[in-house]
Amino acid sequence: MNAGDRVRVERAAQTYEGVLLPSSTPEHLVVKLDGGYNVGIDREDASVDVLESDVYDVESAQDEQSQSAIEFDDDLPTVSLISTGGTIASTVDYRTGAVTAQFDAEDVLRAVPDLAGMANYRGRVVANILSENMTPAVWQDLAKAVHEEIENGADGIVVMHGTDTMQYSASALSFMLDTPVPIVFTGSQRSADRPSSDNVMNAVSAVEAATSDCAEVLVCMHADESDDRCALHRGTRVRKNHTSRRDAFETVGAKPLGEVDYDIDGESTVTFHREYTERDAADLALHDNIETDVELLKFSPGMDPSLLEVAAEDSDGIVIEGTGLGHVNTDWIGTIEELDIPVVMTSQCLEGRVCDRVYDTGRDLLDAGVTEGEDMLPGTAKVKLMWALANSDDVADTMQEPLAGEIQQRSTPWL
Repeated sequence: MNAGDRVRVERAAQTYEGVLLPSSTPEHLVVKLDGGYNVGIDREDASVDVLESDVYDVESAQDEQSQSAIEFDDDLPTVSLISTGGTIASTVDYRTGAVTAQFDAEDVLRAVPDLAGMANYRGRVVANILSENMTPAVWQDLAKAVHEEIENGADGIVVMHGTDTMQYSASALSFMLDTPVPIVFTGSQRSADRPSSDNVMNAVSAVEAATSDCAEVLVCMHADESDDRCALHRGTRVRKNHTSRRDAFETVGAKPLGEVDYDIDGESTVTFHREYTERDAADLALHDNIETDVELLKFSPGMDPSLLEVAAEDSDGIVIEGTGLGHVNTDWIGTIEELDIPVVMTSQCLEGRVCDRVYDTGRDLLDAGVTEGEDMLPGTAKVKLMWALANSDDVADTMQEPLAGEIQQRSTPWL
């Protein structure tokens, strides 16, 4: 079978029928379904029947797409476009649904031609993985790549990333890098071959943010369901709050740090609502050492404390997502006290601050050695604990010190 063949694939009692597309990994098949969506299927244990050969000439279609060139303009800023995977920069051929496996500046401009004339671009691949397959090792590779691009003169960075774990990666780079230029994560909730795709507006807005004065790690995604505005979220305060909406991302506990008013004619504007680190205020530095054996455990009623023991085994630290002000069942306290690793308490509540001094359970947790996670998001707290274990002599103090906007000074209503 070859790319362009019409195939029927059966695996795990599921049947898929469509056109076989090129795959970026030998372990997966990619099939363009009749409804327009692409599906990735593990080759292992898959049964494939070729229904019709050479339905589409995918190879020629890709060759046609490869004919492009860009020119360098000395009057424009240089933005490095770094890919980790996801759909935002996929170059789609609308006859076949095929996507190019390569990623360079020309590929991005083919996918999002609206970017032309906004900046000079460099393209770089750090990984080509699904967002759920992101690992701390890739965070380290990404931080090093961003550091190198800035060292080599990039005026801003745009990281193209799958949306499901974008908030973790943005948090990781917030702690790993001191940056004199903006580092902007963006992605796409809907693929480029769908009429409602958000890839163009998100990419254009991300480049606008990458050339702005805010030298922080940001996440740039739709601010609402319309195509007129992208929100700029601080990388340590953002959370994906919807599975499929284009405005899935929200800043927790505050309004977004800023926004990009999108203009299809190229007159987009960037506005910030609060203080931020200005461009060139920080010297470039890389702190990418992390301890990867950190667990995030969500407490629920009736949960056996033995699960905490299992999570702590061979772990260097644990973040607990407790109830309310930061509580767990009192039966857990003895187990926590016996652990010889840092335990950080966060809350399942989306708003507010951990305070274990109000009720007896909280005070007992503090006596057992728990560190309050203030108003950090649980995922951010996990990433920060990984970083603090490798970079701090006093992990508890570091976890309670705001380093990259992850801890707000006060939890107050923001509407």
